[in-house]
Amino acid sequence: MSEVKTINQGKNFSHASVGCLNGFEGKQFVKDATGATSCEISFGSLPTGAAVPFFHSHKDNEENYIILSGAGKFQVDECVFDVAEGSVVRVSTACDRNLKCTSAEPMTYVCIQAKEGSLGGYTMTDAEITERESLL
Repeated sequence: MSEVKTINQGKNFSHASVGCLNGFEGKQFVKDATGATSCEISFGSLPTGAAVPFFHSHKDNEENYIILSGAGKFQVDECVFDVAEGSVVRVSTACDRNLKCTSAEPMTYVCIQAKEGSLGGYTMTDAEITERESLL
């Protein structure tokens, strides 16, 4: 199982890592390492033939699953569909969900959990171009 490590942090940021995703195993939540206050992000990996060991639902938070590698089946209530590298699945509150790896390689994914209906502004409706000297 990988462990989240806080690498660097400042007044307005946190930088953490779960390490190399090639060979990543298990499930790792990063909220505590980053100090996030708006969402929970987790990395997960399922070996061939394995499923998350339980179905679950959320009362307040929707989840967004991003499949990084591998392939499998995703179930939301009674609906089952294929997912693979590059798939993005949003699951709303008050419904059951689970996923299973069906590929020869492990399925690695990111899950982002945030309060359903809370997204106010995004991209350029919430961004402001600023003037700053680049130190990159």
